[in-house]
Amino acid sequence: MMVLIVKFLIAHIIGDFVLQPDSWVKDKAINKHKSKFLYLHGLVHFIALLVLFQFNWSFLPYFIIIVISHLIIDLIKINLVGKINTRWLFFADQILHVIIIGAVVYFKEPYKLDVDVFYSKTSLLFILALLLISFVSAIIMKMVMSKWNLEEDNSEDSLKSAGKYIGILERLFVFSFILLNQWSAIGLLIAAKSVFRFGDLSRAKDRKLTEYILIGTLISFGLAIAIGLSFKFLLQFVKE
Repeated sequence: MMVLIVKFLIAHIIGDFVLQPDSWVKDKAINKHKSKFLYLHGLVHFIALLVLFQFNWSFLPYFIIIVISHLIIDLIKINLVGKINTRWLFFADQILHVIIIGAVVYFKEPYKLDVDVFYSKTSLLFILALLLISFVSAIIMKMVMSKWNLEEDNSEDSLKSAGKYIGILERLFVFSFILLNQWSAIGLLIAAKSVFRFGDLSRAKDRKLTEYILIGTLISFGLAIAIGLSFKFLLQFVKE
């Protein structure tokens, strides 16, 4: 079952990402169902499936289902462009393709999804840690740092909510490194962040911005380390 899923996913990635030039995407957006590249795109998927399954023609009905459903989903997405957020369309499109692949594999080799694994003590503790690392820590950071308001760190050129997402990502990296016992990687991450913010620090008129950035970094990394160590400590008590 796993081999089938992997082969179908590889074929999907090759067809949707590797062998689909931007010119095809633009032509499909303009001409929609009249675009020759839409059907050429389907042919690429079909050939990728044939090659990965070593021209095993017993899979032909499944190939046809996947290719036709893929084209239908793509047509729906193309016609919704401009009406729905592009990012949401992209993710919905990919999720639907994966669902179709999962359904095809199920009909070929029926399998059972064990949803109970998500309700195990280990999984629930992991989900709690992720929520603390991301959303809860972001709120804590915002509350603590709101004590200071520096014009130097409120540039209009900054991306909206960029600081929040950078903080979440860096804490997720730290959390992952702790689980992998890669403490040296945390030091590397701090060094990398310092390099990227060197320009901000060099433009500061005094020590305020330097101290502001340093406090924020230390609090963010401190929260991530505390949550990571707590997770590893509690994990030994909840293993089933």
